[in-house]
Amino acid sequence: MILYPAIDLKDGQAVRLLRGEMSAATVFNDDPAAQARAFVDAGAEWLHLVDLDGAFAGEPRNARAVEAILAACPVPAQLGGGIRDRATVERWLSAGLRRVILGTAAVEDPVFVREVARAYPRQVAVGIDARGQKVATRGWAEETGTTVTDLARAYEDAGIAAIIYTDIARDGAMQGPNVEATAALAHAVSIPVIASGGVSSLGDLERLQATGVVAGAIVGRALYDGAVDLRAALELLGG
Repeated sequence: MILYPAIDLKDGQAVRLLRGEMSAATVFNDDPAAQARAFVDAGAEWLHLVDLDGAFAGEPRNARAVEAILAACPVPAQLGGGIRDRATVERWLSAGLRRVILGTAAVEDPVFVREVARAYPRQVAVGIDARGQKVATRGWAEETGTTVTDLARAYEDAGIAAIIYTDIARDGAMQGPNVEATAALAHAVSIPVIASGGVSSLGDLERLQATGVVAGAIVGRALYDGAVDLRAALELLGG
């Protein structure tokens, strides 16, 4: 299981939100590239980046910070937030990102998602953010009538690299991930599923790994608060 340290970007700073609320942002580092280097120095082999402002605006808003991270760190990175057209996908992949994450577009424009997934095999992930079992879009501000499983299954044959499943109620709350729902989704589809939201201890990571079907876990606030030691977590997961 791959561990993805998270760097959420708002106004050029590394922050964490509580349950997706922009008004509940805590700044952890005003130099995101330095934060990324610290994660890599501790042994991280991937980085998970989110342009929070971009998710609401529908276009990149923290490009300078993302570019600084890519320039500073040799490991692969994935990015979500405000990526809703092919030009933006091409821009980020040509800039050095290994993978782009499409969330709102996965609900609102499936033709586009399939098109770029064909054009860039294994470089496009679908982000599924949910309240309960219903998918939320546009920076988690709008709830849809689409269920998590239905959306995931719609992309079974699209060549998607991964599904990043976020339980919004758990995100940033330090209450543990929704292991059961994440494992159920991973059993329901053949696409690798990455868990996001709520990891607050090494025990949480052990529970996700013990499912045998969860491909990765994104960890944010727990790393910043010191509840999870990155080196210990990587050792636990075998990498």
